[in-house]
Amino acid sequence: MSVLRGKNILLGISGGIAAYKTATLVRHFIKAGAHVKVVVTPASKDFITPLTLSTLSKNPVFSSFYNEEDENAVWNNHVELGLWADLFVIAPATANTMSKMVTGNSDNLLIATYLSAKCPVYVAPAMDLDMYRHPSTKDSFDKLEAFGNIIIPAESGELASGLYGEGRMAEPENIVSFIEKHLEGQLPLRGKKILVTAGPTYEPIDPVRFIGNHSSGKMGYDIALAAADAGAEVILVSGPTHLRVSHEQIQLVKVTSSAEMYTACHTYFDGVDVAVAAAAVADYRPKHVAAQKIKKNEAHLTLELEKTTDILASLGEKKKGQFLIGFALETENEVENAKAKIRKKNLDLIVLNSLNDEGAGFGKPTNKVTFINSRFEEEPMALKSKEAVAQDIVNKIKEHYNV
Repeated sequence: MSVLRGKNILLGISGGIAAYKTATLVRHFIKAGAHVKVVVTPASKDFITPLTLSTLSKNPVFSSFYNEEDENAVWNNHVELGLWADLFVIAPATANTMSKMVTGNSDNLLIATYLSAKCPVYVAPAMDLDMYRHPSTKDSFDKLEAFGNIIIPAESGELASGLYGEGRMAEPENIVSFIEKHLEGQLPLRGKKILVTAGPTYEPIDPVRFIGNHSSGKMGYDIALAAADAGAEVILVSGPTHLRVSHEQIQLVKVTSSAEMYTACHTYFDGVDVAVAAAAVADYRPKHVAAQKIKKNEAHLTLELEKTTDILASLGEKKKGQFLIGFALETENEVENAKAKIRKKNLDLIVLNSLNDEGAGFGKPTNKVTFINSRFEEEPMALKSKEAVAQDIVNKIKEHYNV
């Protein structure tokens, strides 16, 4: 899964022959999961049509401050466009456009939007060989980089003039790859390994039946995704669930029983920096598992249960510097019970949620939690989506590492 997934990308296109490649560039951004809007200079429309770009981006293309043919037209707000974008990519960036970016000569919508943008700006230059080597162009590169813009180096190849050399705009796939690698290098949890447990465990009674619970696994899967999006390498140990994961930074390890989850967690724990135990592990399991399906012959069935091994406590006993996060689902004396678990299980942080809180618990899209750290400091949070709670948990990991 690309680091561009979910990003708002504003593509600025100036008037060079390489503009014809931007149709492919838009498709690559969309394929990576980004949302794309396009702003063009008037000259660029000689090389690529707004109709093509709007069809591919599924958004209107902006080319002027207002529609001169419609006296009732609404002003195209360059400030809103600049604030919408998570990334601003100017490709191709001609010598003329780069010069205007340096001087602030905002005589078109693209430059006005650039001057309003608060996000990272990537510049993919495109021009002929002599223009690319000219001292004024070199000066533009230096000043643009001094402003904090990121230059995507031009490539060598056959140019529109028939010459061969530097100045060719980077190919669309190379532009996307360059941006992805640049963003990945800035991810706060890059280089960290995180173990996350998720879902229920099923404890067998016989080959057909089991003891389980109502956990959907969503909380753990959301935590794994948020951690992976922050650059971490994630090992997701999951009990039975219908959920799927497709992020390339997440290794999914499927288990069924608490014993299998225990083995998987201890297999990976020594090699991770953080462990987040979000799974709803069964506290008890049948002491004897029938080899054949139990027949429905008696009016009553008595099962003898035994305690399962406390996975989180066992990790707390052996941790050597790992940041260990547990969960507590309580119905009474919530805070006191959660603090007792911090002591008993040697936790650094516990995420407390109460079944008494409306909107919290199993099978809900939302959760309401209170963070309690090892110093017993409490931080109650508002009711949020589980995705937002997952991000809050990942933020706690970032705080721990000061990133």
